[in-house]
Amino acid sequence: MSSKEELLKRLSDGVVDMEEDDVAEAAQEYLDEGYPAFDGIMEGLVDGMNRASQLYEEEEYFVTDVLLCSDAMYAGLDILRPHLPEVSNDDKVTGIIGVVEGDTHDIGKNLVKIMLETAGFNMIDLGRDVPLTRFVETAKEENADFVCMSTLMTTTMGGMETVVGLLKEAGLRDKVKVMIGGGPISQKYADKIGADGYSQNAVEAVKLAKRLLNIA
Repeated sequence: MSSKEELLKRLSDGVVDMEEDDVAEAAQEYLDEGYPAFDGIMEGLVDGMNRASQLYEEEEYFVTDVLLCSDAMYAGLDILRPHLPEVSNDDKVTGIIGVVEGDTHDIGKNLVKIMLETAGFNMIDLGRDVPLTRFVETAKEENADFVCMSTLMTTTMGGMETVVGLLKEAGLRDKVKVMIGGGPISQKYADKIGADGYSQNAVEAVKLAKRLLNIA
């Protein structure tokens, strides 16, 4: 019998080491021991993915490595996610997420999406290189509560400000919170463009979304 800490470490290490089979095995063992799925995802799989992202930023890992890490993370998610406590659809808060037009880096965005879904949000993923008007159109169609935008490039950052402006024009700005993130983004930039918040990583994004939407 393994302790919760040992299994969480195994899940996290398995993701970093790209060991898909080991992650699946550890996830199953974790459930068999009766530990909560939510912690396994957050403190195990996502922790590993955050570490992998860090290695990528430090140029220890390449994109191909990070993709293999995310395969390992998904192997664990497939096992743990069905065991999350159910949140009824009526109670779910809806968010739109995507990488702004001109940028195709979506590793960070995918992580944030997984974290928010795990925390019980209903997330609509627009993918990468998303036309700016699409954020606004989708927010309107889906009656969204918040919009998350990310970019890793300084050249596409301005698109975020455009979206904030478009939401105002559409009369949605009071209803829709705007969260931004990505390499060149900062709280200062969020304040400058009138976004509601900035988060540095996926774990912080969940805390930020809950705070902005007053969810305990």
